[in-house]
Amino acid sequence: MINMQQLSQMLLALFIGFCGSVLFIFLHLPLPWLLGAIFTTSIAMRFEKLPIQNPKIFSAPARIFIGLIIGSAFTPEILEFLHIYLFSILLIIPYTIIVTFAGMYYYVKVLKFDRKTAFFSSTPGGVVEMVILGEEQKADTSKITLVQSSRLLFVVLSLPFIIQYIFHLNISGNQLITKAIKDTNLIEFFYLIVIGISGAFIAKKIKISAAFLIGPMILSLIVYSSGLIHTLIPDELIKFVQVIFGTIIGFTFKGIKLKMIIKTLIGTFGHFIIVAIFSSFFIFIAYYFFDFPIVSILLAFSPGGQTEMNLIALLVGANVPYITIHHIMRLFIVMNLAPIFARKL
Repeated sequence: MINMQQLSQMLLALFIGFCGSVLFIFLHLPLPWLLGAIFTTSIAMRFEKLPIQNPKIFSAPARIFIGLIIGSAFTPEILEFLHIYLFSILLIIPYTIIVTFAGMYYYVKVLKFDRKTAFFSSTPGGVVEMVILGEEQKADTSKITLVQSSRLLFVVLSLPFIIQYIFHLNISGNQLITKAIKDTNLIEFFYLIVIGISGAFIAKKIKISAAFLIGPMILSLIVYSSGLIHTLIPDELIKFVQVIFGTIIGFTFKGIKLKMIIKTLIGTFGHFIIVAIFSSFFIFIAYYFFDFPIVSILLAFSPGGQTEMNLIALLVGANVPYITIHHIMRLFIVMNLAPIFARKL
């Protein structure tokens, strides 16, 4: 059990992480709630006299909510489009495998990562999800965080430029409409929490890897895809979960020199080029064989986060269901197969 002093130190750490998020929002930087918290916490924990402590006690409940969020993407409306996009979606399987192993080879041979860290660094999943799985498998979470965040940063910064100047589409607006907590059905939200806790408990009992993430994800997927639950995880809670993980991740940089951080960032750009080449190849195949708009295909096969890609899709009027299904498929493959493969390493 933790005492009040330890709890107050954890809450102070979360407040510092929150301040970083606010700073990143003010500077209009991508992924502000996650990257901002990582930035300020990684700086704060270098001051040894600062009374802060890693808030890892909040990690388990936060993982449950991440699992619920992933499962909530599988709505009946999304599933209706599966047969139309089937062959394009199937391309995601070789795409994910090729991108992962090409990146893994790069990180092992060029940057000298150990194989587990290289695997989770190269896998095109979400930042938080890959850090959670990497931590479960005893990989280097600080490197995974740096690499995954950097790649997402490169993607988010380059895509608007490509869309606006190559495809001549104007990008305007900066808000993604989400469900606010005041609009949440509290009864369904309560059911979701029960489902999440039950999924985590069952998955832990049968010894599934990353149980607090995978268990809630599977049960959430079932109830959302069947239409039993419609309310979404509140936007404010999603942001708070990002601050929690950002703060926890920030503590993983303890003892890592700035020179190492810069070196990893530069090295990641090489991986970004590799990913861009393979993504271009699959974008060309999908565009040649299927009658879908090029911008929608570009966003569907871009190795960015689902939220960020959907935001750009809304701003340019792209086919959001098409893009969403592809990113769901990629994340589903990664979340379910990555732990199995990582154990083999």
